[in-house]
Amino acid sequence: MNPETGNLKQEASQTDESEIKNRKSKIVHPAQLEGTVKVPGDKSISQRVAMLASLADGTSKVTGYLNGEDARSTLSAMEQMGAKAEFKDDVLYITGVAGELQTPLEPLDMGNSGTGTRLLAGIVAGSGIEASMIGDDSLSSRPMGRIRHPLELMGASIGLTGKRGTLPMMIAGGNLKGIGYLLPMASAQVKSCVLLAGLFADGKTTVVEPRPTRDHTEKLFQALDLPIAINGLEISIEGFGKTGPRYKARDFVVPSDFSSASFWIVAVAARPGAELVIENVGLNPRRTALLDVMKRMGADIEVTVTEAKGDPIGNIKVCGAQLKGTVIEGDEIPNLIDELPILAVAGALAEGQTDIRDAAELRVKESDRIAEMVKNLKLFGVEVEEKEDGMIVTGPTQLKTPDAVIDSHGDHRIAMSVAILNTFSDGPITIDKVGCVDTSYPEFWQHMEALGGRVG
Repeated sequence: MNPETGNLKQEASQTDESEIKNRKSKIVHPAQLEGTVKVPGDKSISQRVAMLASLADGTSKVTGYLNGEDARSTLSAMEQMGAKAEFKDDVLYITGVAGELQTPLEPLDMGNSGTGTRLLAGIVAGSGIEASMIGDDSLSSRPMGRIRHPLELMGASIGLTGKRGTLPMMIAGGNLKGIGYLLPMASAQVKSCVLLAGLFADGKTTVVEPRPTRDHTEKLFQALDLPIAINGLEISIEGFGKTGPRYKARDFVVPSDFSSASFWIVAVAARPGAELVIENVGLNPRRTALLDVMKRMGADIEVTVTEAKGDPIGNIKVCGAQLKGTVIEGDEIPNLIDELPILAVAGALAEGQTDIRDAAELRVKESDRIAEMVKNLKLFGVEVEEKEDGMIVTGPTQLKTPDAVIDSHGDHRIAMSVAILNTFSDGPITIDKVGCVDTSYPEFWQHMEALGGRVG
């Protein structure tokens, strides 16, 4: 296949049914949220487990796998390349291909999953098969050139036929060579893409990070006894060459998703008198920077670790208090990039200014999250100034529910952040296109009601 001109049958990546669902709206009323909740499995870890279990020799038992749209898209793509997956009583069983992927007969439809697309590109590039990848409108607008460059340095051919270096993507790989690669920006997705490709390469592949990012891929490599070496910000993997990686299946436990928990943390931390316990949540130090920010803002948060091995797991207790503004910038940004929309909500409820800097990456997520959060905060009467790489939010604000319907623009974190914001307002609001929430947190609306919210 010529990756630039290959015969790609571009298909709609969303069925009529999913398009109808994404147009659905929710009415959210003001309410005091509190109680106890266990959020669903970690999206980032679920997708990595789907890939690595699918490459293994044998059948892996996966407990806690997120049954959301992004994780299902990644799992489905692995099935197209020869893996077998089956849910039994909420436990997922994945039978792997022992390192030998099959060429898919159809394009790999990644839906809305940026993580799945970028990481899986590394596996496809290393395996020697040819495949094309497509996605929905949102995913098809997000930059993929950042993975194209290192994969081509390793010897793969990557064709990006969308405007501005975006999907659809065609990959023709195999016979990769290990490289040393200095990440031009802090990105766990690019890092993981290169390391996964490195599993199939001849020689050693080394990635150097400018700042620490999520290390779920490295921890899973270690759990599988893959030849990974970590020296500070330098991570190396010894490739298996043309034979591909060879390792045995094992059992995996996916912790609850800290990013999903962050919505409830902010909802209660900013409400004096409210109390919340979140159970069995993942506490990887490279995922929990929001806790440090919230504590700087005066939040009353207690963390209890119940499992310290691998990715730590534990409980988080939150007691509401009056928050104060803070500056969020620099090295902490990569490890709370997904939580910045809900932190903007915290800023609107805090005393003084909350200044979010160095977060230009927010503009190339499922939506331009800087522009969308600034627009939505202003609708509620919040004083906020948009910056190229962030925003300055001044509070506390006596929120006024806007008359306008809020358009989520198909971005799950925007939809959930606005829903939490309106629990502090003075009337009901309608949020449009909430089907996107299913990508990461299908139970969000039910959990909001269980914690005392009113949702219609």
